Amino acid sequence: MTGFLIAIISGALMSIQGVFNTGVTKSSSIWVAAGFVQITAFLTCAVMWFINGRPPISGLFQVEPKYALLGGVIGAFITYTVVRAMSDLGTAKAEVTIVIAQIAVAYIIELFGIFGSKKSDFSWIKLLGLALAIGGVVIFDMCGNKAQ
Repeated sequence: MTGFLIAIISGALMSIQGVFNTGVTKSSSIWVAAGFVQITAFLTCAVMWFINGRPPISGLFQVEPKYALLGGVIGAFITYTVVRAMSDLGTAKAEVTIVIAQIAVAYIIELFGIFGSKKSDFSWIKLLGLALAIGGVVIFDMCGNKAQ
């Protein structure tokens, strides 16, 4: 149950962050906004590191596989793509589409055990759920277009 609550908080924070980042972009540029997000995230992490007992940073040098260290680079592009999607599609439509893309890619990663994740068996029910979610995005988009 705790995991679901944390996931709900995470989704809410992502939506709020996307709106905030899009607002910052209007006063600067998309890469300035993305850079600011990354810098403030670093500062927040540094403060939390001090508060949480300062585990050794040297652990980063033991990370295997090394490509796992690309999370920050990916984070910069996540910020960019979320801001662009929200600017182009609006907050709700962008978020719904982003979430469906996350589910689809996560299922593919799980299905094939990519990046060392635990491999799962194919499930027609999960595929049907994904198809229903995609259908929901289409309906959501169609409703948005008729209201305009």
